[in-house]
Amino acid sequence: MPQRKCALKRLRVDKTRAQANAQKRSELKKELKSFRSLVTQGKIDEAKAQMKVVFAKLDRAVSKGILHKNTAGRRKSSLTLSLNKKA
Repeated sequence: MPQRKCALKRLRVDKTRAQANAQKRSELKKELKSFRSLVTQGKIDEAKAQMKVVFAKLDRAVSKGILHKNTAGRRKSSLTLSLNKKA
């Protein structure tokens, strides 16, 4: 257990930020899963609308420091390729 006040505060702040990041990460995973299910079902028009939402969530995760920008770019590319294959 830390002895200094600043170290104790750092533990509290890290805990709350970790919880917020976990929540944002799970929301992103849900959006990705729903997009992939739309693509596999062949609902292309709905998937294109969902793709905008997913891309916005990925960009937001990058700006918040949850994901690396190359990871988000790689995911965007693979999602676009999967949609184009079905279309």
